[in-house]
Amino acid sequence: MSRFPRSLIFPLSALLALSPISATAQIKGTVGRASDVVIEGSILEPEKIQVSQDDKLTALVKAPEGFKVEVFARDLVNPRMLAVSDAGVLYATRRSVGDVVMLKDDDADGKADGAVTVASRAGLHGIAFDGGKVFLVTIHDVYTADVNADGTFGPLTRIINDLPDAGQHANRTLGIGPDDMLYISSGSTCNECREDNPENATLLRASKDGKSRTIFASGLRNMIGFDWEPTTGALYGVDHGIDWLGDEVQIEELNRIEQGKKYGWPYVYGKSGLNPHIDPPEGISLEDWAKQSTEPLLGYTPHSAPMQMAFYDGDAFPEVYRGDAFVAMRGSWNRRPPSGYEVVRINFEGGKPVAFERFLEGFLLQQENGKYGHLGRLTGVAVGNDGALFVADDSNGVVYRVRHESGRQASAGDAKAIPNVVAEKPASQIALDLVEAKETQSIVVRGAFPADQPIPLQYAADGDDASPALEWYGAPDGTKSYVVIVDDPDADRPRPFTHWIAYDIPANVTKLREGLPGTSVLPEPKGVKQGANSMGSIGYTGPKPPVGDPAHHYHFQVFALDIEALGVVPGAERDDVLKAMEGHVLGKGQIIGTFERQAVAN
Repeated sequence: MSRFPRSLIFPLSALLALSPISATAQIKGTVGRASDVVIEGSILEPEKIQVSQDDKLTALVKAPEGFKVEVFARDLVNPRMLAVSDAGVLYATRRSVGDVVMLKDDDADGKADGAVTVASRAGLHGIAFDGGKVFLVTIHDVYTADVNADGTFGPLTRIINDLPDAGQHANRTLGIGPDDMLYISSGSTCNECREDNPENATLLRASKDGKSRTIFASGLRNMIGFDWEPTTGALYGVDHGIDWLGDEVQIEELNRIEQGKKYGWPYVYGKSGLNPHIDPPEGISLEDWAKQSTEPLLGYTPHSAPMQMAFYDGDAFPEVYRGDAFVAMRGSWNRRPPSGYEVVRINFEGGKPVAFERFLEGFLLQQENGKYGHLGRLTGVAVGNDGALFVADDSNGVVYRVRHESGRQASAGDAKAIPNVVAEKPASQIALDLVEAKETQSIVVRGAFPADQPIPLQYAADGDDASPALEWYGAPDGTKSYVVIVDDPDADRPRPFTHWIAYDIPANVTKLREGLPGTSVLPEPKGVKQGANSMGSIGYTGPKPPVGDPAHHYHFQVFALDIEALGVVPGAERDDVLKAMEGHVLGKGQIIGTFERQAVAN
């Protein structure tokens, strides 16, 4: 029996009001390589409260004046992410059940006619529609299927089968961008740690056939909710803050997500807050990491747990809501008093975010003895074709429908296309052809494979993804440092695809062992820096051409310079490294290896 008395629920005796706050630091002490701090944390888990009658349940939910909250579907176990097809049908993924249910309302009475399972895979979570196709994601896999005329799905085809392990954050989500590419959120395996797989704690960008993908943005602990602002095409996402930094730390972040940028995690949080528990690799300070990271535009109450995010592009709400975003806040366990358990609106003006505002409240309850309960933990939000807002609660298995009592109907006109602001890099040449050398004699380069022969599998992404051993000789007199750049000019985009950049290699170092770590500053050989590859990670990434492509050619290029250091930051892009090399190249050489990727059975 619930510890919450009936009098708490009917009528409601108390409602906890929580205000968005900034991260007032509870961390006191010295932060850095030898942190000495005191942090106070809480564990407070409100108890689930069930209300069986729809009218009594919705009477407890508070919405702005003029809005009406109704129960659209019940007894769904744990609906998570929501999506509406082009035909206007609502779908919900159910992570614990491992399926997708279709929630039709053919009689237009504002309630689902029933729940029909249309796809089943263990751990199904993210869902997105693209015309007559649907995309689904589990922990490791991405599937696509045709959407049949009756709303059911055709056979699932797996297009990606190697997303990274998930650990603590297994809830992948996905979306189709204005650039017609697939975006996949890949959360961290932990609360805060150095990830072994560079694809963790990122937003990935993949072709819709799954044959290629890169890291679009990094330093994102668990960005389940993201969407594109309708008028500008800018991508925004809400990221979960780190636990155990205190009740008032870390804010939940609203970030503008841009290609190639990193967003702080795990070393920096919120507005350049320095994590006292973990430091970047040697050679980079917390302050350096903060300077290289992009700060959030807005912050919300810590530990609120932001989930799905959707921009409102309907016409059934008052005009002031059009272009704003809604976010489901699942609710805290690591804060006193609790936070979240609500739906918030992000007010956008002129296509830019200005403030968080509460939209749906009342799901978090407090009784006279101070104990807390919740009516739901909110996870999914989606805008219906009629302009209503759907909200999923994965705790009590309810999907709500929120409409405006004005009775306005959504416009029947075609939706405007969202602008594409992601620019592809123009095709270029390999580094060897872009820089001039002062000497005509070539440097001799040797690798862990014969010249013009296949690269062994252990050096490929599908193998061990280990950097191959590399050595060179014959550098001109006066050489003070070396640069290594590995380019694949056979890639479709970007062209060339850069697999490795290492620079500030001392003149007395003429070989690199295999299997170097993917850190921006190597501990051995001391002082060697590594740059960002085209995958979006640091250091070496192995060959992974699309299955079916002829063998690609990988140019392992070595440059001898007349300066000891380039003067660019660790983790630099190829263009920055090449620019810094101008006028300083004494000699150059290369060895070419090939690789053709074999099909992996689904």
